[in-house]
Amino acid sequence: QVQLVESGGGLVQAGGSLRLSCAASGRTFSNYVMGWFRQAPGKEREFVAGISRSVGRTYYVDSVKGRFTISRDNAKNTVFLQMNSLKPEDTAVYYCAAEVVFGEVVLTRAHEYTLWGQGTQVTVSS
Repeated sequence: QVQLVESGGGLVQAGGSLRLSCAASGRTFSNYVMGWFRQAPGKEREFVAGISRSVGRTYYVDSVKGRFTISRDNAKNTVFLQMNSLKPEDTAVYYCAAEVVFGEVVLTRAHEYTLWGQGTQVTVSS
């Protein structure tokens, strides 16, 4: 079973950038659709971005379109989230998630994913 470990979070000023990574164990990474979610204090977990298994089909929540880019390297079992032009409202714990799927689909709902990382904190100061 794939295990997920996020890294790359931290404190950044508004307008800055961070790159999150999610490393997956196991040898079947390319069978998984991958997603990034975030959860701010007192709020529900929110979908941020997702990427399909191999052709790189992507989907983003409207609030991050044009600022965030999700990508994956199946040879390195890693998914990335490049976050530019960060805003204070992007502050949250960011989680990566994985689910086995058939076909090039992107899942956008938290309950559709069964595998989760431990999360990494992103704090954007104004």
